Amino acid sequence: MKKTTQWIVTGLLCLFAAAMAVGAQDAQDEKKPRKPISWSQCLAQKPGFYAGDEAVRIADNVLLYQRNTGGWRQNIDMARVLSEKDKAQLRKDKNKEDSTLDNGATHTQMRYLARVYGATKLERFSRAFLKAVDYLLEAQYPNGGWPQRYPNLSGYARYITFNDEAMVGAMTVLRDIAERKPPYTLVDEQRRKKAEKAVQKGIECILKCQIIVDGKRTAWCQQHDEKNFKPRPARAFEPVAICGGESIGVVKFLMSIDHPAPQIIEAVQAAVAWFDRVKLTGIRQVQRPDKSKKRGYDNVIIKDPTATPIWARFYQIGTNRPIFGDYDGKVYYAMSEISSERRTGYGWYGYWPADLLARDYPAWQKKWAPKKNVLKN
Repeated sequence: MKKTTQWIVTGLLCLFAAAMAVGAQDAQDEKKPRKPISWSQCLAQKPGFYAGDEAVRIADNVLLYQRNTGGWRQNIDMARVLSEKDKAQLRKDKNKEDSTLDNGATHTQMRYLARVYGATKLERFSRAFLKAVDYLLEAQYPNGGWPQRYPNLSGYARYITFNDEAMVGAMTVLRDIAERKPPYTLVDEQRRKKAEKAVQKGIECILKCQIIVDGKRTAWCQQHDEKNFKPRPARAFEPVAICGGESIGVVKFLMSIDHPAPQIIEAVQAAVAWFDRVKLTGIRQVQRPDKSKKRGYDNVIIKDPTATPIWARFYQIGTNRPIFGDYDGKVYYAMSEISSERRTGYGWYGYWPADLLARDYPAWQKKWAPKKNVLKN
């Protein structure tokens, strides 16, 4: 009996010592400097992260990068550690008019600042967020569209832009504000009402931009004219076309609208039917090693009767024929006809509508259009 008691005591002491060791190690680990995360990871952290020193450090970076217009540039790792020289230069650059919605810029920074403010209640972050709200509201055209850049409206940046989900990104964050979703409850009632109105105008713009061919609605171009809503080209290799890629974000936004109006239901149904019509079967894109090419490989299309459906990025309006572009501004009808640099440096084919057709649309259709499934008619 005494030996049993000794074993129990010894076991408890061992467990206590192990727990102390683990606790000491955890405390030691907390003191160790953590490797900085990248900007692309900033919205994917656990809730507790946004109250911490690292989150605040990054948020202060975001404030430095914010232009006086209220927006931000694109393609910058705003989570990197800044030197004093970097900070001084950013302060000098405050008046630059290069704010944009391209590649997730501005609405991504807004979402991050809202999370950090919600966790810390530091007023400098709420002020920056509200300034960005004002930027989005000011950048919107009277007809409801958003340009790619604002206030610099030179070139194709002035067009109503669906590319890289510029419109959808702006409208989604404004809708979250309008619906008072956390952590966007920091927005005052006056701005909230403006955001609500801006989203409604944006939806009306989306419907006006939907390309109609022979009386039937299809999908959208990457960008549309800011005055008459007609599809417009962008870079030399991005022609006027119905887009199999960018249109997905637009459709998903429309599908996320609660109690959609009949015209929204019609727009979604038409776009889904178009995606189904233009799917490409019997082919597959593969990479083949090619040391003579700059990237060391080439993208080619091969025949494969077992391949799952794939979609082209661009379809010719009126024929639904896949088209391709190059730096010469010409339109080509086969990927093999364009330069190897463009074949490997741009996404000409993809599976963007696959999940929409297989999963998202059936669920939406069952809820909002139970009497009409365009994939079965």
